[in-house]
Amino acid sequence: MGLIYLAALLVSLTGMVVLDRRFRLYFWADARRAAVVSVVGVVFFVVWDLFGIGLGIFFRGETAFMTGLQVAPELPLEELFFLALLVYVTMNLYGAFGRLLVPAVSKRGVGA
Repeated sequence: MGLIYLAALLVSLTGMVVLDRRFRLYFWADARRAAVVSVVGVVFFVVWDLFGIGLGIFFRGETAFMTGLQVAPELPLEELFFLALLVYVTMNLYGAFGRLLVPAVSKRGVGA
């Protein structure tokens, strides 16, 4: 029971990889750039979480669906996978909307 949330995050990450692979949205468009953006994004949000934890704003909720493993006080293991998913979803959406909007703008021309 303690692995359900982590498993759901891994399934969701797998779905993002499949979409990325199929439509070349992020890693398959430029792997080196995507790796840098992903690491910077996850590190940014981990630092954000650590500040929130230090200020008493964020805390770890108790649930039977989580592993109970912590990488830092009040920072569960699952949070790292959630942040990776957050970055991946955001960048896949950015890639998708970029493809949808750029052709529409270029057809109208600049300033049209």
